[in-house]
Amino acid sequence: MRDLAALLPGLERIVIDAGAAILPLYANGCRMAHKTDGSPVTEADHAAEAVLLAGLAALTPDIPIVSEEQVAAGHRPDCSGGLWWCVDPLDGTKEFINRTGEFAVSVGLIAGDYPVLGALSVPVPGLAYLGGVDLGSWRIAGDERRKIQMRPAPTDGLTAMISRSHRDGAQADAALAARGVTKTVSCGSAWKFGLIAEGTADIMIRYGRTCEWDTAGGQAIIEGAGGAVQTLEGARLTYGKPDFGNSAFQVLAA
Repeated sequence: MRDLAALLPGLERIVIDAGAAILPLYANGCRMAHKTDGSPVTEADHAAEAVLLAGLAALTPDIPIVSEEQVAAGHRPDCSGGLWWCVDPLDGTKEFINRTGEFAVSVGLIAGDYPVLGALSVPVPGLAYLGGVDLGSWRIAGDERRKIQMRPAPTDGLTAMISRSHRDGAQADAALAARGVTKTVSCGSAWKFGLIAEGTADIMIRYGRTCEWDTAGGQAIIEGAGGAVQTLEGARLTYGKPDFGNSAFQVLAA
């Protein structure tokens, strides 16, 4: 098994550099198109992906990379070796287009069926998160670095993190209420995982379609912070499925 801790400094630099590649296009505008599934893709998605592909290939030349836009273009590398990177160059493209600032770069390292290392960069506020189940998790803001942990359940009810652009409706509302949620906080993109890991909220439930690159980095960070990312039946969320699709899932304290 790789020395995962030794990969952290390089991975941190790569995701922050990818986020930096997005910022000029966010500030000045960029071209947008639609993929065959109707979802939007921008010049910024491709700019960040180029940084990630080059950086990860230099950091770990022997580990294949599954990246959202590469997969959309028909490129799926052989991941049968059991160790592979799962990459979303710009998670929250709708938030990017709508200029909320709530978009992120997300990278997870998958070993077997599960993420073992993850990184998020949130370029507009200048934040990054790193973590892994056997490593712990950290929040980085400029020169400030602190270890983060999911908070104990508040006695006055849980706070749920909900998606700003992808509401799941009455089904999710009922599930959250059944788990003792009394407050919600809205946010776009995989940044939600970092916010839960650092104690801003306690739980998230997603029923709508997501893909493995949407959750891989965030899951590793949540698990490093003492939480869990599970199916609604309580099984740990797995990776490497034929269509890279996730089932409905929940994020909560382990």
